[in-house]
Amino acid sequence: MVNKPLAISGPQKRIVLGLEYDGSVFSGWQKQASPAQNTIQENLEHALSQVADERISTVCAGRTDSGVHATCQVIHFDTTIDRGENAWTRGVNSLLPKGVRVTWAKNVDPEFHARFTAQARRYCYVIQSSRIEPAIFSGKVTHVRRELDVAAMHRSAQALLGEQDFSAFRAAGCQSNNPHRNVSSVAVTACNGLIVIDICANAFLQHMVRNITGSLLDVGAGIESECWIAELLLDRDRSKAGATAPSDGLYLVAVKYPDAYQVNSGPKFPLIISAYQ
Repeated sequence: MVNKPLAISGPQKRIVLGLEYDGSVFSGWQKQASPAQNTIQENLEHALSQVADERISTVCAGRTDSGVHATCQVIHFDTTIDRGENAWTRGVNSLLPKGVRVTWAKNVDPEFHARFTAQARRYCYVIQSSRIEPAIFSGKVTHVRRELDVAAMHRSAQALLGEQDFSAFRAAGCQSNNPHRNVSSVAVTACNGLIVIDICANAFLQHMVRNITGSLLDVGAGIESECWIAELLLDRDRSKAGATAPSDGLYLVAVKYPDAYQVNSGPKFPLIISAYQ
């Protein structure tokens, strides 16, 4: 039971929170009809509702899939109760499972929307290329046994830049009406014995980063040429691209909003690549 501070009731307020979570212990962000699915949203809304003494519904910046991690997820919710920042952070965290934590809280203009106000999202995909599968980083990186040409992967990835049709890299069940996205930056870098794919776009299609990664892995292994990514974009055919990479290595590391809201989140990189710049 949380010792709640005195609640100040009044007009409806919009609260924005920063979250980090270990996706390997959850069935994704979005709550499901089945109670057997342990989701981040379900756990968070339950904790928030207990602190607020009213039912809370949340909206996130990016609905991460099962197994995907976040260091800088952003969510908002509306409430008539204002218990103060300490209750929305420490109080809520005392009710959450260890795999998810609220890192900050802020009152925000009611026009702010965690999803629709966001101008960009940034993801990092972390790969360990080694003969032996990692133990300590199990579930936190994607392991591949083959050697990878990082420079070739980086050069190939530059074809992704700009506003394009990313049909070749969207999931079959993707519900977006528009396959066009604008990738503002992408880099593939070797870091501390790991390989990091760092990609930023205005938004992402379902499985887009994981599907891009699967294709870049084929380029890095020499199975496909460096020009293959550009060819896939032109073909717009998902069946011709590489396999969907596992969720283990994927992290949401930043969400950008207009400066006026003062809620920009990240970039915050996972500790396993803390030296990454």
